[in-house]
Amino acid sequence: MIELSQSREQFSLITESMSEGLIIADQKANILASNVSAYVLLEAKPSPETHTVFSLCHSEEYRRCIHNAMGGIRAECILNTENGDRKVIASPANSPDSVNGFVVFILDVTEQQKLETMRREFTSNVSHELKTPLTTIYGISDMLANGMVKSEDVSRFGTDIRNEADRLIALINDIVSLSKLDEDSVPKQFEEVDLYEIAEEVISRLSISAKEKNVTASLTGSHVKITGSRTVLEEIIYNLCDNAIKYNIDGGSYTVKISHIPTKAMITVSDTGTGIPAAHIDRIFERFYRIDKSRSRKIKGTGLGLSIVKHAVSYHGGKIRVRSTSEKGTAFLVELPITKKTDGQN
Repeated sequence: MIELSQSREQFSLITESMSEGLIIADQKANILASNVSAYVLLEAKPSPETHTVFSLCHSEEYRRCIHNAMGGIRAECILNTENGDRKVIASPANSPDSVNGFVVFILDVTEQQKLETMRREFTSNVSHELKTPLTTIYGISDMLANGMVKSEDVSRFGTDIRNEADRLIALINDIVSLSKLDEDSVPKQFEEVDLYEIAEEVISRLSISAKEKNVTASLTGSHVKITGSRTVLEEIIYNLCDNAIKYNIDGGSYTVKISHIPTKAMITVSDTGTGIPAAHIDRIFERFYRIDKSRSRKIKGTGLGLSIVKHAVSYHGGKIRVRSTSEKGTAFLVELPITKKTDGQN
C-alpha cells in the first residue's frame, strides 16, 4: 500500500507539472486519471458529473476523435476555443484481442496555428505580388512580339516593362532581405556606425522621390555612433523615410531626428501624412499588410518595408514604437543599444 501510494504521488507530481493536458480512460470512456491542464485547456470544470471523457467537451470533432480511439484508431483534431486553439490526440491502448482504454493528450497550439496562417497568407501574397507584374510584362511582350504595337508606342511599352521589372526586382530583394533577417543569416559584420551620417545619405537618396511628391525633409539631432551592421541600419532608416514620403500629403514634410541617452541611440522619423487608424497599429508590421488596399496599390512599394524594419531593429537588440493620429501624421521611434566594439569582433 505504501508503494502504491508513493507511485500515485509520483504520477500526480509528474502529470500536474505538465502544461499539456493528459487523460487516461477505460474502454467505456470513464476517466481513470487526469491532470489540471486537461480541464484548463478544454475549459471544463471538474465535478462529479465529469466522470467520462465526453463530458469535458461537446464539440463534434472532439467526440469523433474519442470514438475513433475507443474503436482502436488513433485520431487527432483541432478545437477552436475562446482562449485559443487546442490539438487533441487520442491514442488507444490495444491488447491483442481488444481495446483496454485510451490516452488523450491536449496541446495548446494557438501560436503554431497563428504561424501557419501567417505562412499561408505570406505564400498567397507573394504569389499575387509576383503574378501581377509578370502578367503585365508577358502581355506587353506578347503584343510586341506579334507586331501589335505601333512604332511610336514601342518606347512607352518598353518603359512599362522596365517599371514592372523594377517592381519585381524590388520585391525579390525585399523577400531575400526579410528571409536573411528571419533566419539570422545576415553576416555579423558589425562596425562603428554614425546614424546621423546614414540619415543624411538616405535623405539625399530619397530627394527625387520627395520632390515628386512635393514633400520636404529635415534632419535634426546629433552625431550618434553605435556598433552595428551599416547595411541593416540603412534599411531601417531608408524604409521609414520612404514610407514618410509615400504616405504623406502633397506639400507635406517629414523629419528625421537622431538622439541618444547614455545607453540607447534613438531614431525618430515623423511625418505630416495621412496617419494610421488606431485599429491597424498592431498589424502594420505584418508582411504585405495594407490598411487601404485600393489606395496602397497606387503607391509604389512591396508591402514588406515595415516588416524589414521590425526584423532589422530586433537584429540589433532594439525596440520600435509608433505614434499616429489619423489625418495628422505618424512618428516611428527606434531605440537601439549603444555598445562598444570589443576586441576580435568583426
